[in-house]
Amino acid sequence: MKIFVCKNITQTDLLAQKFANLVENNNGCFVCLFGDIGAGKTAFVKCVAKYLGVTQKVTSPSFVILNEYHSGKLPIFHFDLYRLENEGVKTIIDELEEYSKDGYLTFAEWAEFSQGVIPLERIEIKIDYINENERKFSFTAFGNKAQKILENLN
Repeated sequence: MKIFVCKNITQTDLLAQKFANLVENNNGCFVCLFGDIGAGKTAFVKCVAKYLGVTQKVTSPSFVILNEYHSGKLPIFHFDLYRLENEGVKTIIDELEEYSKDGYLTFAEWAEFSQGVIPLERIEIKIDYINENERKFSFTAFGNKAQKILENLN
């Protein structure tokens, strides 16, 4: 596990830039995002997408379940599992598996609702709200590729 405390959006942006570069160099990955409402899950995704060259407006997928961005260096798929909760996640198991392949960067917000169907190879990022500007990011890797990305994140 690696922990980073970002004292402002500039530090969060720098962390996202480093993460984006590593993800690009490793041909994508699957990322589970955990954190309370307002913790900064979508803000982190926006920053990563920016550094991967996404030109589309990046928004929260809360009401649509999935946003797709194809204008950058890697296709980005951004799921929100909150509204699906327990039974609903079972209806998209195939999609989650499909979006975990090489060449994709997939984010799954509210991954705690996944009921264990999240791909085994993944990075989990827990974002804790400290105050209006400060966030704590806890990164955990599952699998060799994820471990390689995390080892180089500093």
